[in-house]
Amino acid sequence: MANEGKTLKIEQVRSPIGYNKKQREVLRGLGLRRIRHVVEREDSPAVRGMVKKISHLVRIVEEQS
Repeated sequence: MANEGKTLKIEQVRSPIGYNKKQREVLRGLGLRRIRHVVEREDSPAVRGMVKKISHLVRIVEEQS
């Protein structure tokens, strides 16, 4: 696959309070727990889809190869 070895740094920028339960679950599925918390995940279609689903709550800090 073309994305082997690539990672994304994802930062939570907003609180999930007031959003539906599935969006909160996606946030926890990525491993994010609080505002300004940063996690590093592999760059895969599944992770990209999760980020797109909650793009209003997170931002991609850095893409590494």
